[in-house]
Amino acid sequence: MILLSPHRNALLALSLLLLPGVCGCDRGDAANTGSGASGGAAPAPPAEVRLGYFGNVTHAQAALGVASGDFANAVAPAKFSTKVFNAGPSLIEALFSNNIDIGYVGPGPALSAHAKSHGEGIKVVAGAAANGVLIVARKDSGIKTLKDLTGRKLATPQAGNTQDIAARWYLTKQLGQKDANNVVAIANAEQQGMMSRGEIDAAWTPEPWGSRLIKENGATLIAKENDELWPSKKFVLTVVVTTPEFLARHPDTVKKVLGVHVQWTQRLQDNPTAYSAQLGEALFNLSGKRLPPGVLDASLKNVEFTLDPLPETFQTMGQWAYDVGYAKEPAKLEGLIDTTLLQQVKGSSGATSQPTTRP
Repeated sequence: MILLSPHRNALLALSLLLLPGVCGCDRGDAANTGSGASGGAAPAPPAEVRLGYFGNVTHAQAALGVASGDFANAVAPAKFSTKVFNAGPSLIEALFSNNIDIGYVGPGPALSAHAKSHGEGIKVVAGAAANGVLIVARKDSGIKTLKDLTGRKLATPQAGNTQDIAARWYLTKQLGQKDANNVVAIANAEQQGMMSRGEIDAAWTPEPWGSRLIKENGATLIAKENDELWPSKKFVLTVVVTTPEFLARHPDTVKKVLGVHVQWTQRLQDNPTAYSAQLGEALFNLSGKRLPPGVLDASLKNVEFTLDPLPETFQTMGQWAYDVGYAKEPAKLEGLIDTTLLQQVKGSSGATSQPTTRP
């Protein structure tokens, strides 16, 4: 039996009380380092590899890697399974309650997990997507600019997720609202109906949900987050994460997953629209509803696929989380990002390989 330290036991006991459900659950040899080095015999491969992600364009590598069977083939003979989430806090809770092993998530929830586990709970092992967040307004709302959001009911996917942090920071620190009580957490899939009924005035949302609201609801594009909030016009929106325990015990498995991730990232960088039909089918299988014509291609134009986790994004997002009261102190990034295995995969991948399923 593997025993947890008193500090780790304390984290475990608090896990169900913390947003987003972070704990220090030990799932392996905690004495090993992030890159998986060990002085003893290599541990047996896991019987099952469980991946978590969202049904978003900004998680395209996950959706395509799952639908094509590439992830399942890579980790075989281990069983491969998936769980789909609406937003980051829920995925982080699943990661640290031992319901998934690897996940695609935004920087906001990853930072929260890192802080609340005192730097022991999560590792960012790769970037996945940058930008891809739209702020759109109901067509009859009278909202024309970001300044018009003052006091208006604004939807974000989930309290504490990346869009929620950015929206709250902008309203209070840029527009000068005394609080952000007009921000409401509404699942992406529910925002369309609420906007149609006039129950929300605007949405701060990732793709393809922003482009979908424009197409199906006649919503007005007010701004792209990267253009208005980020001086460099670029921020990482999706990263690949795991726990230090899983990374230490199963580095070969993480490398296999990252190998598929790198291949799909390269394909999407080279020609994203070549895979729009394949991606659209994958997203349909997750939601049961097809995207309207043109939405997926429009969404892909707003997303930049990248392997770089862009550490500066975490620094800024961590400050914003502190500013809006989601964090007790500004972000400390030590130990959060470990791209050792990613660099190994990139170095050995060579030319982009062909996908298992052709578009």
